[in-house]
Amino acid sequence: MPLLVNLRLLVLVAFTSGALFPQQNLSFRPPDALNPAAFEHFYDMDYEHSIQEFTQISQRHPGDPNALNHLLTAVLFRELYRIGALNAGEYANDSFINTKHGQADPHVCDQIKSLVQQAENIEEIRLNANPKDVATLYARGVTRAQFATYTALIEHAWFSALRNALGARRDHEKVLDLDPQYLDAKLIVGTHNYVVGSLPWGVKTASSMMGLGGSKDKGLQYLKEAAAGNSETSVDAKIVLVLFMRRERRFDEALQIIRSLEPQYRHNVLFALEEGNLLRAKGQNRDAEAVYRRVWQDGRSAKYAGLNFEVAAVALGDLLRSERNYAGAAGSYELVSQVSKPDRETAQKAAVSAGEMYDLLHNRDQAVKRYQAALALDSRSALADTARKRLKEPYAGKLSGPAREPEFISKRI
Repeated sequence: MPLLVNLRLLVLVAFTSGALFPQQNLSFRPPDALNPAAFEHFYDMDYEHSIQEFTQISQRHPGDPNALNHLLTAVLFRELYRIGALNAGEYANDSFINTKHGQADPHVCDQIKSLVQQAENIEEIRLNANPKDVATLYARGVTRAQFATYTALIEHAWFSALRNALGARRDHEKVLDLDPQYLDAKLIVGTHNYVVGSLPWGVKTASSMMGLGGSKDKGLQYLKEAAAGNSETSVDAKIVLVLFMRRERRFDEALQIIRSLEPQYRHNVLFALEEGNLLRAKGQNRDAEAVYRRVWQDGRSAKYAGLNFEVAAVALGDLLRSERNYAGAAGSYELVSQVSKPDRETAQKAAVSAGEMYDLLHNRDQAVKRYQAALALDSRSALADTARKRLKEPYAGKLSGPAREPEFISKRI
């Protein structure tokens, strides 16, 4: 199988693990009264509180690898969000391999590796004593999947990441062999099956020779079973189904799922944005525009405090730009400058895009100001290279690179 296909597979599967998405009446591993609050804080992207709470839980259950996995996931995804590595659009193609993100904190990296080692030590002891310990096999699969995420997106050690991601699949396949009703294990196995089953025939044949068989139908069925269950991974499975339904252009089904999640997690800006993205993909631009404007206004009203709701302004600008409403697009991109602490990459994209719109409107002076503002944010990025190019020659309407689809940053996708 070509390396890039392997890499896309490992990242997607690694993102669909960890079981940190709660819903009512769940039985948590390990059982602890603090789990509901910890999960809820994580899901609302309140990483600091969730880490504090998962730390307390792991201290109360020192021999439980699930408690360590929950803490590991919270620490890992706080860092991935901080460095800007949770843009799902990058994983829809091969751009994630070369995309540069912020520098990871060495102390956090050490903490992540320490948590992985602690969990693996416990899992190894238990599995040496009982190789058919279903709960521990499941826990090891989660640990491997999260370490695959870390090694891929922070260390860029692709072969190590692939090895861990495939190990996660095999652990969870063994879980299902021993206990076919263990729904949580169907998340990773189902995702693997769908991805491999969706590959071109020649690549799929090569993957089968490597022991990576897959069936799209089986994958979707597993994910639906996980989503319908009352397990820790049910919401994870719903998020993966949103992605896959979108790929299948089954937009109504994807919208139904995302709209069922939004009321449960009202502070999750990413679910709100994805509704707009799906409507745009479906061709309902006015409905998508209304969603983006609502998210922007809600963000300005502090509904999404501490989160990058300014992505809504860029998404709105991209939509209007696609309709050749260049003045409206420029105005939307300019909204990002009203945010006190915007994500740097988002702000830079907005500045470059606004400059391009001003060039198309023959307002060269304003375009130059926006390109200069983009360079001031980060002079070493790919967007900075685009800004320098635009300063030399006005933008005339030709795209400088592949268009990026609207962003949906899920914790697992």
